[in-house]
Amino acid sequence: MKKNRNLPQYGFTLIEVLVSAAILVILAAGFLGLQFIISQNQVTAWRNYLAIEAANLSLSNISRELRDARQSGTGGYPLEVSNDQEIVFYSDIDYDAEVERVRYTLSGTELIKGTTEPVGEPATYPADSEKTKILTDIIRNGASPVFYYYNTDWPEDTTNNPLPLDLRISDTRQIKIILITNPKADSPDFDFILESDVRLRMLN
Repeated sequence: MKKNRNLPQYGFTLIEVLVSAAILVILAAGFLGLQFIISQNQVTAWRNYLAIEAANLSLSNISRELRDARQSGTGGYPLEVSNDQEIVFYSDIDYDAEVERVRYTLSGTELIKGTTEPVGEPATYPADSEKTKILTDIIRNGASPVFYYYNTDWPEDTTNNPLPLDLRISDTRQIKIILITNPKADSPDFDFILESDVRLRMLN
């Protein structure tokens, strides 16, 4: 005599399989999306770091070159131009025993360096032989000065410092450089300020 037994049913129905597959797809898409966002943020953060580090390196070079400012090859004074956002001076920046004419100018967000090698004997500095390059394009100083000029009595003398334009060439003994950097123009809350104080050795 056969007994009719109700055996338990194992496995998944088609609907359960489809639902499970849909959930897995959603989870995978969410995970991949999260990974993409994280990786993009990391790439952006790394690029920002490199941009600021490049500006910091430029500041170090400016400070080093200014510190060794000296008479030009023509016997001219070490400082030629001393404006808020432009400075021109003479220094042996490549240690070749010849004094170069060096110009740093802020143009918009670009910090530009111009270098002119001396030519002939006695030396001249032809304007059309200046070699220029953009050091960084993330400077956000706006109308604020990049260069501040101080006399030999700074920091005790706070009345006459920073120096007015008409006294800068003759009286400057120390220069402060301030670069406001930010790779993102629309995020002023993330401005990063680089600062350096330079004593001009040949003028002290």
